[in-house]
Amino acid sequence: MSIARILVVDDEADIRGTLKEVLTDEGYVVELAANAAHARTAKLANEPDLVLLDIWMPDTDGITLLREWASNGAPSCPVVMMSGHGSVDTAVEATRLGAFDFVEKPLSLAKLLRVLERALASGRSIRGAALSTGSPMLAPVGRSRLMHDLREKIQLVSSQNVPILFVGDVGTGREAFARYLHSVSPRANKPFVLIAGGALGEADMLERLHGVGSGADEQPGLYEQAAGGTIFLSRLEDFSATSQKIILEDIEAGQYTRVGSKAMLKLDVRFVSSVHASIDRDTGAGQVRKDLLSRLNVITLSVPSLREYAEDVPELLRYYVDRLVEEQGLKFRKFGVAAQNRLRNYPWPGNIQELKNLVHRLLLLGGSEEIGLADIESGLSSPIGRGEPLVKQDLLALPLREAREAFERAYLQQQLLLCNGKVGQLAKRVGIERTHLYRKLRALGIDFRHSADE
Repeated sequence: MSIARILVVDDEADIRGTLKEVLTDEGYVVELAANAAHARTAKLANEPDLVLLDIWMPDTDGITLLREWASNGAPSCPVVMMSGHGSVDTAVEATRLGAFDFVEKPLSLAKLLRVLERALASGRSIRGAALSTGSPMLAPVGRSRLMHDLREKIQLVSSQNVPILFVGDVGTGREAFARYLHSVSPRANKPFVLIAGGALGEADMLERLHGVGSGADEQPGLYEQAAGGTIFLSRLEDFSATSQKIILEDIEAGQYTRVGSKAMLKLDVRFVSSVHASIDRDTGAGQVRKDLLSRLNVITLSVPSLREYAEDVPELLRYYVDRLVEEQGLKFRKFGVAAQNRLRNYPWPGNIQELKNLVHRLLLLGGSEEIGLADIESGLSSPIGRGEPLVKQDLLALPLREAREAFERAYLQQQLLLCNGKVGQLAKRVGIERTHLYRKLRALGIDFRHSADE
């Protein structure tokens, strides 16, 4: 996929310079225009993928220029408006003329980058047509090489109509990546339907997937609801043997019938799935059928654990603060340098979901505008049973056997909490066969029954 070209139109040289530096670092090709005349020339000479347009300019204001571009229909590429003196009326007028979104100065760079990602995804999905009123899924946040490569891979395979398998640990955001894949694919204007294995009851499984085809109970199933779009099979290891068998047979046949009907319906969906990183993709490890996996992992994308791209933690913290403040009206707080450094070195066993929960908790609790180290330690602390948190234990002072047992005890206690006391989930999370795990928990004196009750 070619690199996106962004035209920045602003009469303030400092703002143009800052935006060029930031957007270039993000991997975009950036062209600058100081006024409307320069913008017209640049747009005609080399049509950009997106225009970032200031409203208040000395020669011709941005609204007038946008109206000019929209005179023959919607703008030919997404336009995001900027203004240091925004008003509701101005934003409404810009949207009416086809602007994708409206951001206020001083710019929140995290928010601006989110808007640009959404606008570019929208432009790719509906190139040459009027801008859609729907917003594609936000692209994964992060400047690390891992996130950059994953974005590139998703964009590269999005146009290929083959099954995709996302592999990763719990909390890494596999569903979010699947939704982003759908949003930049040719199927973006069709439904995205999530199917979780635990939600498919054995009694009505076939009806839910295929639908009911006769009488007063006639209703479309999940396949029909997703027609032309994407079905996301979330956590394949949670699907029962029966549901795996039905889905495999449907994929192989490429068609199905509603319950109570003989009419054949085409299975016109793209399958995207997720599986835990501990599952052997060659054998299914006894939890996922090998033949089903072979059908669903034509292309496999690995979703890294957060600790693997810890350099993105500060940006992720800012992103979730901006998002929660904007969506829920919470009081703005920012993370201090010491707090950010502490979190960059935290192992994040719960991955992105744990980070998001931490930010949400700190904003809900409130306090001074700057979140300090004491806030972080308080927000991260949680009881893990006997003894101190693992990070406070001097394991090097212990004999090897005692140090190993202390580590295993603290590790499994913390992991058990993250799994809400469910040993089955713990076994999948840590990659230990369940019977062996029960023996280890008993040997280490971990009361898993009590954890489950809590």
